[in-house]
Amino acid sequence: MHRSTRTPIVLVSTGVALALALTGCSSGGTDTAPTATETVTASAAASSSPSTAPAAPSSAPSSASASGGSAAGGSGGDGGRCATGSLTGSIESGSGGAAGSTYVHLALRNTGSTTCTLQGWPGVSFVGGGSGAQIGAPATRDEASAHPTVTLAPGAVAVAPLKITQAENYPTATCDPVAADGFRVYPPGSTESLFVRDSGVTACRSTDAGLLSVQGLVPEGQAAD
Repeated sequence: MHRSTRTPIVLVSTGVALALALTGCSSGGTDTAPTATETVTASAAASSSPSTAPAAPSSAPSSASASGGSAAGGSGGDGGRCATGSLTGSIESGSGGAAGSTYVHLALRNTGSTTCTLQGWPGVSFVGGGSGAQIGAPATRDEASAHPTVTLAPGAVAVAPLKITQAENYPTATCDPVAADGFRVYPPGSTESLFVRDSGVTACRSTDAGLLSVQGLVPEGQAAD
């Protein structure tokens, strides 16, 4: 009597196929976990009324003055990027700075009726002459500074520490000093600006004498300088 060898051959073939299938499944690449985006919320608090804009309207930024960072979301709706028209600006006291420079806080308040967000560095430059004309070089960005997405409820404030180097640090011929009326400010991601009055500051007409350096926006009360 002859025994059949067919069944063991089928079982072995099936086992090999199963092993190959398992090997194929395990050979794929692993997914990289997404990096979390930090989001912070600024609470509303009462403060003094912001300065009014100069008579002359602001124009869209040039390549030299558009130093704002990117912003999350679109403008308009609840939770989107804060539109310039829903923000007012003011200059608040900062850490005081060191010899030859001063730190102030550029404050942006959400005056709209819905929650919105700001993220990055505002574009900042001196303006003067009573017309909103830009004076000298725009602010450089301190890219090592914190720059989370700041969620602003109506009435809440975000601040960006602004370092102002004294014009007297430069020779008169290099600086070409002139009194400034305040600052032109572009919120991050916006091509529309707002005027922030700050009397008693001196700017340099020469773009070779940069006086301004701005940090990223953070909730009010959380600025390092």
